This record gives sequence, C-alpha cells and structure tokens, in this order.
Amino acid sequence: VQLQASGGGLVQAGGSLRLSCAASGSIDRVNDMAWYRQAPGKQRDLVARVTSGDSTNYADSVKGRFTISRDNAKNTVYLLMNTLKPEDTAVYYCRAQIRKTGYSGQFDIWGQGTLVTVSS
Repeated sequence: VQLQASGGGLVQAGGSLRLSCAASGSIDRVNDMAWYRQAPGKQRDLVARVTSGDSTNYADSVKGRFTISRDNAKNTVYLLMNTLKPEDTAVYYCRAQIRKTGYSGQFDIWGQGTLVTVSS
C-alpha cells in the first residue's frame, strides 16, 4: 500500500494550487486522511484532516483559504489552496490511516511529499 502525492509547484502570492494524493494497493478501507507540511528548518505540522465521515479540521493559519476533500471511490484526498502566501511555502505530505486486506488493525501511511513554492 502506498500514497502518491502530486500537484505541487511554483505559484505567485494570491494564486491557487490543488494537491492530490491517491492510495493504492490491497486496501480494505481508508479512514482518516490528512495533509501536513514542513518548511525548511521547521517541524512537520498538520494542515488539514478529513475523516471517513467527511468531518474536517484545519490549522488556524489556513482556515478560510484551504479546503480538504476526499473521493472515497478513488481513495484520494485533495487539498485546494487559495490565496496562497509566501509563508505557505513547504513540502506538503499526505497521510492516511489504512486497513490493508488480510491484516487486522490499521496502518499509518505517508506519501512522498510534494513541494509548494509561493513567490512574493
């Protein structure tokens, strides 16, 4: 089972980007999905999370600008980022709690990260 993130890039301040992260492999169920980010020299922080029931929560710094959503049929989570600021520059990582086929319990899986750079 793996997560593949995409959609990062270079954008000017005030612009928008949409990140995608798809889970693949022998999956029974995908529970919580989330996006984190890590700026150079800083710790990795939660940006947004969506549960299997579509409840969401956001970091205060992105509320009103970012929207997390998921497509359960595709095992994919999205992050729509609007009104981007230079301080949003970071590597963005997706994370999912996944029940694998043939295993009990759930596994905590991370994607490989995608770089978002916002120029001023």
